[in-house]
Amino acid sequence: MSVKLFVGGLSFSTSNDGLRAAFAAVGSVESASVVTDRDTGRSRGFGFVEMATAEEANEAVSRLNGTQLDGRQIKVEIAKGPTGGGCSFPSRMCSR
Repeated sequence: MSVKLFVGGLSFSTSNDGLRAAFAAVGSVESASVVTDRDTGRSRGFGFVEMATAEEANEAVSRLNGTQLDGRQIKVEIAKGPTGGGCSFPSRMCSR
């Protein structure tokens, strides 16, 4: 079962492909997306990566949290969904 990760602190220049490539070095990436503003199309500075297994997700958190990506220090953690109580984003962003 795939596990979704929250990635914060992204550079505004980080692309979906760049995000995917960074996490592919750790394991199998099911999806990677940088969240953008719907009006301007500009990155909002965070995104989500879905890893194929829980083991790969945990490895990504331990290896990539606090590292540099495109000149910015990123924060990587297991995403908290609306049923887990703790997702501070609108439910449309947490429940994918």
